[in-house]
Amino acid sequence: MEILEILINEIMNFLGISEALEILKSGDYSLFRTYDGIAALVYPIIPLLLLLELILGYVHKNPQTKVYKVNFLIYIFNRFVGRFIAIAMIAYIIGWLQPIAPFQTSMTWYWLIYGYIVWEFGHFLYHYWGHKVRLFWCLHSTHHAPEDMNLMVNHAHFFLEAPYADAIRTTVCILLGVQPEMLFVIMFIDGTWGAFIHVGENLMKDGRLGFLNKIILTPSHHRVHHARNPLYMDTNFCNLLNIWDKIFGTFQNESEDFEIEYGITREMDSGNFMDVYFGEIVALVKDVANAPGFMNKFKYIFMPPGWHHSGEHQTAKVVRNRYINENSVDK
Repeated sequence: MEILEILINEIMNFLGISEALEILKSGDYSLFRTYDGIAALVYPIIPLLLLLELILGYVHKNPQTKVYKVNFLIYIFNRFVGRFIAIAMIAYIIGWLQPIAPFQTSMTWYWLIYGYIVWEFGHFLYHYWGHKVRLFWCLHSTHHAPEDMNLMVNHAHFFLEAPYADAIRTTVCILLGVQPEMLFVIMFIDGTWGAFIHVGENLMKDGRLGFLNKIILTPSHHRVHHARNPLYMDTNFCNLLNIWDKIFGTFQNESEDFEIEYGITREMDSGNFMDVYFGEIVALVKDVANAPGFMNKFKYIFMPPGWHHSGEHQTAKVVRNRYINENSVDK
């Protein structure tokens, strides 16, 4: 019975309905007008869309079962291994850095806009380094391994990526005056949207969202980010406001000239949990072990993926620029 209870609780946590059920049981429906109540209503949206997406996958005869299976195993593994690490990291950084912040914001709409722009900058930094530093790519590559796009991809993360990401994003926000209460509101909004932009074509064929495609980062933009097509490699690092991608030249719209190919460039078995989760770490260890000299070993750890000590680099920047030059494509 205890195992069954644990299983039921895990299912409820995955569906995000625990908090809403508690409010309904209390009978005090006014709680739904509070921040926690609103969050309790929003949390189940993505899991329910995920279930609908899975059902539609079978209807369209494109079930993508390999992606759901491996990413569900990753979700379960991460629940046991890294449940509290990211939360502890956020709390520690807030307590350490907030006293030395040069100023503090307040909970107003204009400071919320400021806070979101700052958060998006922190997200850009973490995400950019996750693609440009080989060690960090080992943590981030698990998220890019699936060869189809659907909402389950949102759960494909190496357990150490969340602490690394939140350390950077929280540090940037706290040092630039974003108060903790506002930070948690932003994290809630950003987390919800960040999950939604992984919606697959079984549920949403065209991810451009009409006129919104010109204003914010849409599922279409994030599909580009997950692609291994040369034109799309290492682009669209932002999450909701694509302002920093446009400033730093990493913004890329989806082209109608070719189909998106998802996944990473390393040959791998995307249906194998061990290869998806640890494959890039194994590849890095092999490169470091075989590299001549200390400096080359060091560079393999911190240079971009695709860097080679021989000078014959196959980094995303090299591959993308070669494709653009050979095909006369505008960035």
